[in-house]
Amino acid sequence: MKIACLSGKGGVGKTLVAVNLAAVAGEATYIDCDVEEPNGRLFFQPKQPESRTVTTLLPEFDAARCTGCRQCVQFCRFHALLYIRGKPMVFSEVCHNCGGCALVCPAQAVTYRQRPVGTVETGRAGKVRVVTGMLNPGEASGIPVIRQALDQARGLTVVDCPPGSACSVMECVKAADVCLLVAEPTAFGFHNFRMVHALTRLLHKPCGVVINKQDAPYEPLEAYCREQNLPVLLRMGYDSALAADTARGLVAAEHRPEVRALFAGLLAQIQGGAI
Repeated sequence: MKIACLSGKGGVGKTLVAVNLAAVAGEATYIDCDVEEPNGRLFFQPKQPESRTVTTLLPEFDAARCTGCRQCVQFCRFHALLYIRGKPMVFSEVCHNCGGCALVCPAQAVTYRQRPVGTVETGRAGKVRVVTGMLNPGEASGIPVIRQALDQARGLTVVDCPPGSACSVMECVKAADVCLLVAEPTAFGFHNFRMVHALTRLLHKPCGVVINKQDAPYEPLEAYCREQNLPVLLRMGYDSALAADTARGLVAAEHRPEVRALFAGLLAQIQGGAI
């Protein structure tokens, strides 16, 4: 089973939920797909991590073969090519490695070279296999790194998704069996929560909800969950001790029985078909 932990915005507690859920699962895989700023490994601190480079293919053009027909430039919907000084120029930051330029080139002037875009690190923290995707600074898309990180899924897998509802989140949701939407009871949080829920509906994924930092019910969020038949599996009030544990990089479920019971109950609901 693959459980994707999502949030409409940052700072609602998505990583808190994902890390503690993986910790109570016993033998499990935790995959951090928030590749621009992964922080799950700061909690797990995996031992003897191994890292491998993630690359994409970048087109190169043979000037001797290129006839200047510009078909590649006209084909590229991402505007990653420009014909200048008698040959195509590639803007690597926006090239999506679709292969179209080679496909349409009548002179077969296009070849490819490997270009590093990030790394995937794997290690173990007790019974949890920890996988971390890390995008190189300045890269426009984390999807190649996310895909290779998701390839490391084994057994029960908790996927810590990027915040929001962009393409990188969609890549994570596509691979999931169920989605866990982490929300905060505020107007801003509710607005973005609906956006990420729309994404899961588009991909026909079953969802459950965790409401974090709930001092009092936020009625618009509660009403929306009722209308959309979204089960609220866990409500967590603001807990200063839990916030302090998180600030220190501690997995609270590993040393606080009451937190472990909360997340064990959450996992039991998910595995029992509550979503």
